[in-house]
Amino acid sequence: MQPARTAAQSIDLPAAARARPAREVLAAGRRQVEPALREVVATLPPTMCRIAGYHFGWWDADGAPTGTPAGGKAIRPALALLAAEAAGGDPVAAVPAAVAVELVHNFSLIQDDVIDGDLTRRHRPTVWSVFGTGAAIVAADALSTLAVEVLTASGHLSARPAVRLLNAATLELIEGQNVDLSFEDRTDVDLLECLRMAAGKSGALLGCACALGAMLGGASAAQVALLRGFGEQLGVAFQLTDDLLGIWGDPAVTGKPAHSDLQRRKKSLPVVAALTSGTPAGAELAALYHRDRPLSDPELARAAELVERAGGRAWSRTRAGDLLTDALRALDAAVDHTADTARAAAELGALARLAVHRDH
Repeated sequence: MQPARTAAQSIDLPAAARARPAREVLAAGRRQVEPALREVVATLPPTMCRIAGYHFGWWDADGAPTGTPAGGKAIRPALALLAAEAAGGDPVAAVPAAVAVELVHNFSLIQDDVIDGDLTRRHRPTVWSVFGTGAAIVAADALSTLAVEVLTASGHLSARPAVRLLNAATLELIEGQNVDLSFEDRTDVDLLECLRMAAGKSGALLGCACALGAMLGGASAAQVALLRGFGEQLGVAFQLTDDLLGIWGDPAVTGKPAHSDLQRRKKSLPVVAALTSGTPAGAELAALYHRDRPLSDPELARAAELVERAGGRAWSRTRAGDLLTDALRALDAAVDHTADTARAAAELGALARLAVHRDH
């Protein structure tokens, strides 16, 4: 089979030469979105504003400014802004979309930390560990509510369908979180349902980011659908990479403890691939996962080795690569490859590669 033509291969050389590196794109997107993000967070009631600002890294637990920009990679806002450009629109029009998806994303992060009992995120204590579980839950709810308000208040002609799209993606994300949680008590999770879970938990919001950006940028319905497909496939590839980092990521880089997913017996994609491999290593891994006590550090290291021996690591990398190829194919079909749209498409492609091949 011939390799897929990617967006980067479809553009002319001048457009490619003008494309910014992915990390520069992320930094530029953060600079463009953060003032608006701060502005809308400031509209929250004081207690919610304090917790949200702590989560974003703007101030410490006592409310003292840290002098740092919002934490995180800000991939979703960058996708929204670039999708608007790739569709031939103005990225400024897509700022409300970028802010909205970042709010929903951080709503989900705070929830995840509560559910998983994680004590650190972005090298800081998590919201729930500082302010309590109840406060974390209601602060997360406030961010989700605020996301809808941002789109509604934008006054954009597409505000109403944009809100419906955001709400639908948020429900998919929540369902994905719930299904992921249900896996912890099951021994019969298969790869197909695990991929479906990842499509909801991660793919829905990345697809929504691209679709909302394109929609507010004036894209056609066909372009919106293609860019949404690009984001959805990228989202599952992104989750595969996250799952790999949850086992083999460097704690100094990821901000999470070593083997954190294995310690929780999480049915992540590499783990499920190993457990369903039919190999001796997969069977030994299952025995470790079924123990009714916390795993020791040597056992966690052994579990990581077994996932690799059973093929879970290699399968995840291959699957992520295949999804990235499919995503780039959808991106290529979505743009008309004029000079400006081609540059934005090249930057979207670079951002997608960074998201899938990142080390943190």
